[in-house]
Amino acid sequence: MTEPLIEIKNLDVDYGLGDEAVHAVSDVTLTLHRGEVLGLAGESGSGKSTLAYGMTRLLPPPGVVAGGEVIYHDPERGPYDVLSLTNHELREFRWAETSIVFQGAMNSLNPVHRIGTQLTDVIKAHDPRGSAQARNARARELLTLVGIPADRMDSYPHQLSGGMRQRVMIGMALALEPKVVIMDEPTTALDVVMQRQILGQLVELRERLGFSVLFITHDLSLLVEFSDRIAIMYGGRIVEQAPAKEIYTNSFHPYSAGLLGSFPALRGPKRELTGIPGSPPDLRAMPTGCAFHPRCPKSFEPCARDLPVLGVPDVPGGSDREVACWLHPVR
Repeated sequence: MTEPLIEIKNLDVDYGLGDEAVHAVSDVTLTLHRGEVLGLAGESGSGKSTLAYGMTRLLPPPGVVAGGEVIYHDPERGPYDVLSLTNHELREFRWAETSIVFQGAMNSLNPVHRIGTQLTDVIKAHDPRGSAQARNARARELLTLVGIPADRMDSYPHQLSGGMRQRVMIGMALALEPKVVIMDEPTTALDVVMQRQILGQLVELRERLGFSVLFITHDLSLLVEFSDRIAIMYGGRIVEQAPAKEIYTNSFHPYSAGLLGSFPALRGPKRELTGIPGSPPDLRAMPTGCAFHPRCPKSFEPCARDLPVLGVPDVPGGSDREVACWLHPVR
């Protein structure tokens, strides 16, 4: 997992224009490697979904990408900037190279079309020369893949439970075997048993097909078990990224530690849940310096004055992680 697949470089995403613009994502640099599961965690409003929609050019108005690059490393075509693609090129890029499971995906299905029709339409749009029989067979395979009986092909969305509709959307995202699957809170509406089944299927598929996953959630406990690396967002910026095990056992940023203290340990002695005091920052009036300093139990003099830079911490064994915190000077 050393070969980069998508490189996000200094990405800025705003809502609105001019002096009234709200900076939802600021100077984010992040790399998704080939075959990797990269978790993106943070509270609601931290910019996780905006980052995903910005990098795929799916931002609804008044959202706008204000700067940066999203470099996709295509093994055949070579690297290119997704933000510079024409509409025709972007249509070919979506679903075939990168697919996305939206937050609230269970409400994204067309209520007047059968499940099988919606699955086969995705396949037909990108492979019109294939036969109807092959498309139907692939649709049945996708339903089975996400734990839905193939005989539900003729069902309408209202005839499925919320969890089943969400699993249909996950299957649709995998229809063309994309290189990257972006999952924005994909298991929110599912019970814990179904969550584990779907995540287990994703792990199996990733190992077999070799695609990469950007998994977005506020549930850090889910990412610790499922991801190879985890990036933590706060106030529209990446504040820490490291291998999942390192985040769990030795997080550097106080915000990461606060997220970890907000869910019970799966093993070991019981411990008191601490949580994080206060509320996420108002993006229209961000605090000076480190955005987390008003809520940080370890805040000291530089935190309120100067913005920390994300970089490799100057500690032994810190070369595989990055942190933006004045407690840990960077190289």
